[in-house]
Amino acid sequence: MSHLPFPDRVGVASTPGRSQHHGFRPLHAAVILGTRPEAVKLAPVLRALEDSEDFAPLLINTGQHREMLYQMLTRLQLQPHYDLGVMTDRQQLSDLTALLIGALGEVLRDEGPDLVIVQGDTTSTLCGALAAFYERIPVAHVEAGLRSGVLDNPFPEELNRLLVSRLARWHFAPTERAGARLHAEGIPADSISVTGNTVIDNLLWVRHRGAGRSAFRTTRRGILVTLHRRENQGDRMRAMAATLLRLAQRSDVEILLPVHRSPAVRDVLVTALRDHPHITLTDPLDYFDFTASLAASELVLTDSGGVQEEAPSLDKPVLVLRATTERPEVVSTGAARLVGTDPDAIHAAANSLLDDPALYRSMADAPCPFGDGRAAQRIVTRLAEDFAATPTAGVAVGAATADVSLAQL
Repeated sequence: MSHLPFPDRVGVASTPGRSQHHGFRPLHAAVILGTRPEAVKLAPVLRALEDSEDFAPLLINTGQHREMLYQMLTRLQLQPHYDLGVMTDRQQLSDLTALLIGALGEVLRDEGPDLVIVQGDTTSTLCGALAAFYERIPVAHVEAGLRSGVLDNPFPEELNRLLVSRLARWHFAPTERAGARLHAEGIPADSISVTGNTVIDNLLWVRHRGAGRSAFRTTRRGILVTLHRRENQGDRMRAMAATLLRLAQRSDVEILLPVHRSPAVRDVLVTALRDHPHITLTDPLDYFDFTASLAASELVLTDSGGVQEEAPSLDKPVLVLRATTERPEVVSTGAARLVGTDPDAIHAAANSLLDDPALYRSMADAPCPFGDGRAAQRIVTRLAEDFAATPTAGVAVGAATADVSLAQL
């Protein structure tokens, strides 16, 4: 485990905007991430924390995605204070969980931050929240309230986010539906803020800079595909690979598939698809190149969660290759279709969108339900206000103290 020094503590902030130059020290916010999607969605929060006089962020990288994550951190200009390095090849979830809780607990005891911020539903998220709970440090959960309703689909993410919701002090929901779902589960309304999704903040930040290069090789109609979910691996993924081969028989398309580094994914997809002239396989793209490729695509097929959020913001229809989605808003607005994993259903849905301009336009023009690009600022503002209103906010774990209702976007 490596680390960089963290700023010394010099006092206690008591009101928003009161900096250490006025006799106060910033609140120390430990931000825990370990995967590439977490880096994407927490980068805006880190930028907002750094811009605030009220906070000093401490970035802890668990390294759950290793090479993919380090590439992302470099492009986003994020430098962790700690790199835990707990991953090994083909590691079991139980082993990873044990190592993460131990390593994160050690860091949190050494640093004693005022709060811990986690995002989403990864193993790093759950372990970060649980380690903070054990150390009596309040937890802020970014992208709270997502649910598929099926405990093992996606696996293990659905259980992770359910558990984190019982541990968190602040719940930053990306949509009104997510916020209402949390309240229905017994989370107090005054601990829930509907902020929008920080993935939109980062997407707009990247697109504004014009960064990245599309990985499509031709001017054919681009179909961007991502496949990696544990529940889709094995025979199910082999069947979907065969479907992509059928779709690639069209003379007007190019299928771009950045292949996840998981051996269980690569062994299937590379073996099945590497020799087709209309299919481009790449190593995982960095976020900037992926975003450029998404912008250059015409259609998206994915089992990813984040892509379901990003594609509608760029007016790209999405076919979700899963039995369930914890982002039903994207389906209800018409920006995506939940087509499942049946090969014939996937093939038929893709061809319909490619051949029916009216259907395509109806999905491309559907509104994006995930926010306006200011989610991170809403998160940091709420945290500063709560600490200012309640100097002992850090004592109450899992219970809200500020009288704040569900925010409206």
